[in-house]
Amino acid sequence: MKIIFNSNKLTKKGAKVGLLSIIGDVKIEARNLSGLNIGEECSLGKVEIALHDKVTIGNRVVLNDGVVLLTASHSLSDPKWRHKKSPISIGDYAWIATNSIILPGVTIGKGAVVGAGAVVREDIPDYAIVTGNPAKIVENRNRTDTLDYSPVLFNAPFEAWVGKKI
Repeated sequence: MKIIFNSNKLTKKGAKVGLLSIIGDVKIEARNLSGLNIGEECSLGKVEIALHDKVTIGNRVVLNDGVVLLTASHSLSDPKWRHKKSPISIGDYAWIATNSIILPGVTIGKGAVVGAGAVVREDIPDYAIVTGNPAKIVENRNRTDTLDYSPVLFNAPFEAWVGKKI
């Protein structure tokens, strides 16, 4: 069952959504949303989540349109095609670009960037930039780079919208 949720509906169904997070048209396949935890000041576009296991999204994370988070897959060696479930964790300040796919059991580190269309099968370390299928590290971010995406996302300084209804 896929249902489109905004942040109000998400929290009413058991998910945790942090303050000032902006939730677009999120499609979720799940029986229960209590395994979904979205941090503060996040931006989720048209994202799809197969919530068969826990998904943890840190603070100030960006998930662009077309991102897919899969917490289950099928074992090719199992004749009954049973689900193999594993959680996904996305660290603070990570940016997951358009049409990327994050596979079960992946942890994406703090400040990491996943390039558009990447398929992430393995953990991504802090501050790494990955692209491709399968995703490979192409560069590492400078740890002194700004990790405040709010001016880009909202076309205004963060201070301009704190405390205002969005």
